[in-house]
Amino acid sequence: MSEHTFSPAERRAIYRVIAERRDMRRFVRGAAVPEDVLVRLLQAAHAAPSVGLMQPWRFIRITDQELRRSIHALVDEERALTASALGARAEEFLALKVEGILECAELFVVALGDGRQAHVFGRRTLPQMDLASVSCAIQNMWLASRAEGLGMGWVSLFDPSRLGDLLGLPDDADAVAILCLGPVPEFPDRPQLEIDEWTVARPLDQFIAENRWTASEPA
Repeated sequence: MSEHTFSPAERRAIYRVIAERRDMRRFVRGAAVPEDVLVRLLQAAHAAPSVGLMQPWRFIRITDQELRRSIHALVDEERALTASALGARAEEFLALKVEGILECAELFVVALGDGRQAHVFGRRTLPQMDLASVSCAIQNMWLASRAEGLGMGWVSLFDPSRLGDLLGLPDDADAVAILCLGPVPEFPDRPQLEIDEWTVARPLDQFIAENRWTASEPA
């Protein structure tokens, strides 16, 4: 046991919050997130690792209700297009609740910041590491939200360029996530897409190999 190891209770809390994190779509209408809690969540996001310490994340808090409705309209358009692309599963997809933009207490758009091309450290051969870094920030916020008893949902059904235009993003910045945040009625004991019988999560052993690539099991 290392001297740097957390206590058993602290370790249990870490693994519990990871296991109980859910992608939430249902929120308590009219609820609020206290400002001090919101600050803690954003600080948790900002503490994420990033390649070359470039910190490529930008968090845009949406407080204008008309703007919130416009963002929802963009997502609703993409929802219909996604359904069309799914072919035989279109109606099944349309029956799913895929976002809580109009109900959640807080709405954020997360973007990759401008000027990223200047950051070469760790990105010369893997330029997409800026997105990986932003994903780490979002995951930090997600886990911290669960620890605070709040739900968060990551919405990716949108056209990035149209959302960028709506928010006035610079040409070299890119919207990558819409985050719905707030109190929720409950946290399900398994992923909602399993509950809705859309898909089933596969076990860990199908994703681990040693020394060489191992073909994945069919989905």
